[in-house]
Amino acid sequence: MSARDPFIGDGMTWRERLVPRTVLGMAVLILAFAVGAAFSGVVFYSYYQFRKDKSDAYIKNFNSRYSTAQKTIQAETNNAKAEIQKQLEPIQKVQAQGQQLADLLKNVQPSVWFVRTLDEQGQPSVGSAFVVASDSNQSLLLTSLAAVRAATHNPGPPITLEKGDQQLKATLWTWQDERDLALLIAQKGSLPKLDFAPRDPALKTGDHLFAISGLGAAGGSITQGTVADVSGSGIQHDAAIGPAFQGGPLVNAKGQVWAVASRAYSPVGFTTDSVFFGIPIRTACDKVLKCPNDVAGSPGSKGGG
Repeated sequence: MSARDPFIGDGMTWRERLVPRTVLGMAVLILAFAVGAAFSGVVFYSYYQFRKDKSDAYIKNFNSRYSTAQKTIQAETNNAKAEIQKQLEPIQKVQAQGQQLADLLKNVQPSVWFVRTLDEQGQPSVGSAFVVASDSNQSLLLTSLAAVRAATHNPGPPITLEKGDQQLKATLWTWQDERDLALLIAQKGSLPKLDFAPRDPALKTGDHLFAISGLGAAGGSITQGTVADVSGSGIQHDAAIGPAFQGGPLVNAKGQVWAVASRAYSPVGFTTDSVFFGIPIRTACDKVLKCPNDVAGSPGSKGGG
């Protein structure tokens, strides 16, 4: 005889044993299921609320953290740029790059004009001149006396200022022979002028400077060099000064004038190969210019010597 099945031994199936046979039993079973479901709901809701609170806290602080992170990244970027620039400064002082030269020329060339005239033998004589003062009626330009020396005689050859297709007639007003300086007046007002370089920081040996000519396809041309010596007599440098550059400005990287370029000025009494002397810009205020408050304002006395 086989073992007795506990679920069917008394003639009842397991379903009949588990499913209540009265209304009260059914109610109790339904209540148990309801309580279980409610408990599960409470557990899931509590977990949901917990996660939601954490998410809300994260979202609430996200903008603040994001802003702080951006500021930190920007600060680190600026520090890195400053450090790179600091490392590049010695290199930039040695050699300016092509774009720097193009930008500097673009900034300065509107104030620099090509000078065309004749020398005392009737041969072409050229140079450059730059505007140091201008009002509504006329403009004052400094240049090299060597370029316009024949105009010191009466009668003298005409002096023409050129920039691209523009031409202006200029008059030699005054000059200073020992410093190779001359002042031209053009009867055209409101021309852009160049400012003097500040006294501080002072120019020193090893600094970089740039020579500007009024002749060039871009409205001018530029060469660069290094200061070899600075004294009361002049600024010794190795920037190439061809005939078209004499009388033009020697400027710093901001386009401010340190000196007037010259091929003839030689305070040491003899010429030097590949090294030129620039006439410090403020010495022009001794005779050829009047410079109240360290700014060129009006011409000096007519004539020269």
